[in-house]
Amino acid sequence: MSKALIVGGGIGGLATAVAFTRRGWEVEVLERAERITEVGAGLSLWSNALRALDALGLGEQVRARAIEDGSAGIRDSKGRWLSRTDIETVRARYGSPIVVHRADLLEILRDAVPESALRTGVSVGEVRADGTVVHSAGVSTGDVIVGADGIRSVVRRAVCGEVTPRYSGYTAWRVVVTPAEPMGDLGETWGSGERFGYAALADGRVYCFAAVTAPADRPSAGLAELRDRFGDWHEPIPRLLAAADESAVLHNDIYHLPPLPTYVAGRIALVGDAAHAMTPNLGQGACQALEDAVVLAEVATRDPDLTRYDAERRPRTQMIATRSERIGTVAQLSWAPAVALRNAVMRLLPPSIQIKALAPVLDWTA
Repeated sequence: MSKALIVGGGIGGLATAVAFTRRGWEVEVLERAERITEVGAGLSLWSNALRALDALGLGEQVRARAIEDGSAGIRDSKGRWLSRTDIETVRARYGSPIVVHRADLLEILRDAVPESALRTGVSVGEVRADGTVVHSAGVSTGDVIVGADGIRSVVRRAVCGEVTPRYSGYTAWRVVVTPAEPMGDLGETWGSGERFGYAALADGRVYCFAAVTAPADRPSAGLAELRDRFGDWHEPIPRLLAAADESAVLHNDIYHLPPLPTYVAGRIALVGDAAHAMTPNLGQGACQALEDAVVLAEVATRDPDLTRYDAERRPRTQMIATRSERIGTVAQLSWAPAVALRNAVMRLLPPSIQIKALAPVLDWTA
């Protein structure tokens, strides 16, 4: 029986383990954390990701714990619409995106992997071209080695050497809150070098996120800073922040990878953030990791030469990463004339153009 050795027990790693298991492979997942868990944050899964989950046999389980994404569009800080989402057309053209809690998705994926395959508390130190992985618990080998160990991947060094992640220019906060009353229109609000978004979760809570243009490694004042920055924006933003708990606020600078020259080297392949960590502006990070899992397992089962995986996945994921970065640049504009021009152009763009622009991203089939 062929064996896939997967480094990293996040969404990409577990999805890859499921994909290989379904094709009859033995799998071993090495995760450095003592427990495979996910912190509190929401996650958008577009139609392409749902097709990948269907290919993994998990689509219905995920949909059962999710809610249809009801994002209505983008507004300015006063609540005036910059662009409206034609939800019915999006649904008819691509299928309905959903919002799920990351922890729920991770639990579904973890439960689909044989318990005996999961090894936690194991740190990987070296990956060799012959399929050997040296780690804190000894040595493991596999017919395919999968680097699913995130943006600061150890496995990636064996594929393309040292690669330094790039700071996007903005920092972000995430928090899940329980509002006193149901939310109405959901979506994003763009200001000047600042953004705030909110999306409903299936259990009635609301996932909120904010982004602010700032130097890297700048200390955050947490919830107090969010209330200071966004407290005078349109409702329900002040209400959501008033309902937030300081202990639930997550803060991270946003980094992404430069385009890699390859995702494979011999028996080694990279998936998810280890291959193409991208900014979150298109909501495609986890979606692309799920696609990676399906394609890699298919390619590896057919042929030990993994170059077809690279040929299929690298152009697509790097195109999406570039698009996401460009959207972030426009969204984070802070020079007043540029912000005014951006807002004017967005109000003039017909929804049909925006929907058509999604096709290269969402028209993917397993």
